[in-house]
Amino acid sequence: MEAEAAHAPDDCLLEARHISKRFPGVTALDDVSLRVSRGTVHALVGENGAGKSTLMKIIAGIVTADAGELRLNGRTLQLDSPRAALASGIAMIHQELNLLPSMSVAENIWIGREPVNAFQMIRHRELHRRTTALLARLHIDLDPGAQVGSLPVASRQMVEIARALSHESRLLIMDEPTSALGEHDAAHLFAIIRELKAQGKAVLYITHRMDELWAIADEVTVLRDGRCIGTDRPGNLTREQIIRMMVGRELARAHPYERSAPGRVLLAAEALALPPHFHDVSFELRAGEILGIAGLIGAGRSKLAEALFGVTPATSGHILIDGRRIEVDSPGTALARGLAFLTEDRKETGCFLTLDVLDNLEMAVLTRDFVRFGFVRGGAVSGACADISERLRVKTRGLREPIAHLSGGNQQKVLLGRWLLTGPRVLILDEPTRGIDVAAKAEIHNLIGQLAAQGAAVLMISSELPEILGMSHRIMVMRDGRVTGMLERTEADPERVMTLAAG
Repeated sequence: MEAEAAHAPDDCLLEARHISKRFPGVTALDDVSLRVSRGTVHALVGENGAGKSTLMKIIAGIVTADAGELRLNGRTLQLDSPRAALASGIAMIHQELNLLPSMSVAENIWIGREPVNAFQMIRHRELHRRTTALLARLHIDLDPGAQVGSLPVASRQMVEIARALSHESRLLIMDEPTSALGEHDAAHLFAIIRELKAQGKAVLYITHRMDELWAIADEVTVLRDGRCIGTDRPGNLTREQIIRMMVGRELARAHPYERSAPGRVLLAAEALALPPHFHDVSFELRAGEILGIAGLIGAGRSKLAEALFGVTPATSGHILIDGRRIEVDSPGTALARGLAFLTEDRKETGCFLTLDVLDNLEMAVLTRDFVRFGFVRGGAVSGACADISERLRVKTRGLREPIAHLSGGNQQKVLLGRWLLTGPRVLILDEPTRGIDVAAKAEIHNLIGQLAAQGAAVLMISSELPEILGMSHRIMVMRDGRVTGMLERTEADPERVMTLAAG
């Protein structure tokens, strides 16, 4: 009965009618219509570049449609700015977080709406009180005075969520809200969403995690190449049907590659430590092996990856490359030894958003194979970048397109391509498929498997258990900065991994 109510005309909160939008050289949306009912979660899925984020930005007042109409509560809506959308009761949580790292949690949540006294000075005690009350209501355990730049990605995501909910909006748009969250934090977010539904509010929810459709969504709309393919209840659709609607073809089964027998040890850690982030970490990584690192947010996995690549060197212990102890004191040292590192946060530590695709791809190789006598071999590097872009199926109008114009998933492919151009022997991947659609994810899984089969050693951090279980030869589990278990693939299952991760 609840699903039927979601379709009742009187319950319609937002209606998008025949929305179209063109950017130079590409049609982002072509005659797309969408209805969102009160007290429901309406999921939007599609490949990267399908038009999902563009549609959400139009509804949030960030982008103006070329054609079509928005109606809220049956009335035509004219949105020329995000402020106008907020005034109408529409708030958006972006996939790429829009927070000010040098400001506190409280200042980010209430920016532009701070309580002030008669002299227009911020009343910091009242600001702190409001923030504490809001975070308590959402069951978010954060210090209102903490500097946002010091927080892990998952905590920053919760700040973004709190800021959107502070507006008491009737419609909340969430663009990949769980991409930076572990299992526990995602479950917390779903509890918040269910509470919003109970209050009669609506959520527009973009996700690439297919299981979330059946966990949280009342309806799902599929976009492909800027067009609406269909809308239905998740219960009426299978995973395979949704994927076929998204990509227009059948996908190969997940993790189709053959696992080769691991060879000699390429990378090892001996009692590596960087307090307070991790302590006494030891492991071996062999040629042709994929070693998955599982754990909850805050387990120390990303800091370990940064230490291995020299971003933040460990304070004790040893790193061995090819059996020799090496002081990895900088990324340059790691790169020279055949290591590559894909970071978890493509916006903050990966992409150079003011540069184009070519500049981002060639960044790691301009001092290596493509330089002769101090001069860059422009033709050679451009050709290699074009080849890797085609190999990874980066959806772009050309190498000179600004990378900021690409979808999040295509930006991730560019970053992966950057490191593949270095010909790495050891590839450290921190959340390599975060924010990537199912088709691109399958391609990247295939690519990682091929690299391992060709003899590369892969250290892969992932918060998605199916990915860890499906891709890894062995799984190292971390909790509170320490290794709690090392499992062979044959003995690993979700319950055992989560027991080691959570205690």
